[in-house]
Amino acid sequence: MTKDEKAHYDKLSQLGCIVCRREGYGYSPPHIHHIRHGVGLSQRSHWSLAIPLCPNHHQNGGYGIALHAGQKEFERKFGTEVELLQETIKLIKSKL
Repeated sequence: MTKDEKAHYDKLSQLGCIVCRREGYGYSPPHIHHIRHGVGLSQRSHWSLAIPLCPNHHQNGGYGIALHAGQKEFERKFGTEVELLQETIKLIKSKL
């Protein structure tokens, strides 16, 4: 991992889960989710194309709560990966 990657992931960790933040739940320690928009099945997107999601919103929350348990329903409720990425970038820039 490069210094730039580590610095970016540290910023994501400091933000906490972008969905919990948006829903008014406050800080929730995140996993780093690499968005899938525009990449192949077995490929990971560039390290800068990542959003912070808590375990429930990332994988553990079940259908309609976790992104990996039903992406369409997750995006209907909480926004697309691209929308969440845009919000994440805006928050990171506002904290610089």
